[in-house]
Amino acid sequence: MANNEQESRKMKVDCPTCKTSVEWTSASEFRPFCSKRCQLIDLGQWANEENAIPSGPNNQEQLASSVDIEDVEAMLIEQEQDFFKPN
Repeated sequence: MANNEQESRKMKVDCPTCKTSVEWTSASEFRPFCSKRCQLIDLGQWANEENAIPSGPNNQEQLASSVDIEDVEAMLIEQEQDFFKPN
């Protein structure tokens, strides 16, 4: 294979931070980023919660709004174990 053909077959990706084209090879130390700087900028965005993976509605908020504490207490009192029963 000629060098030109090998060069054209190398996979390239865009740096997620600055959009510079980066070769996806073991020689690209910070891939998919073009540099340590871009890698750290991205890490900082995750640490500051500027980036997030979408997960749908917050199930904890839904659960908290649908649970009535009095119903939970009544259910626990009906249990056979004495731990939940008032003195």
